[in-house]
Parts: sequence; structure tokens; C-alpha cells
Amino acid sequence: MAQFLEFLLLIVSALLIILSLLQSGKSEGFTGAFTGSSSLNLFSNTKERGAEKVISRITMVTGCLYFVLVVIILIVQ
Repeated sequence: MAQFLEFLLLIVSALLIILSLLQSGKSEGFTGAFTGSSSLNLFSNTKERGAEKVISRITMVTGCLYFVLVVIILIVQ
């Protein structure tokens, strides 16, 4: 049982990494954090649409599943 859960955790973690890399950047990157761009507003309400929204929600669900699996593995062992 524990080996199956660990294998499932491996699959979920790889999927989480892939989904995180598929998401588009929401800022100008590393240099934008130091130079202070005028277009970068941390408190603005940005709306995701279409495929971005789907990938974002799947990433959130996968992250929650990762957390639950880690807790379950710790309880089982």
C-alpha cells in the first residue's frame, strides 16, 4: 500500500511540475522585480480566461492532491 502511494506521489509531483511550467508568466520576470515596472501592479485583479484558467485550476487541484498524499503517506508509515 505504501509503495503504491509513493508511486502515486511521484506521478502527481511530476504532473505538478509540468503544469507549473505550462503556466504563463504574470510579470516581467526577475529584472522587473528590481527595476520596478509601472505596469506591474501586485494588487490588480487579473482574470484568467480559456486554457489559462483550466491549467490554473488543474494545478491547484494537483497541488492539493500532492499535500493530501504526503499527509496520508506520513500516517500510513
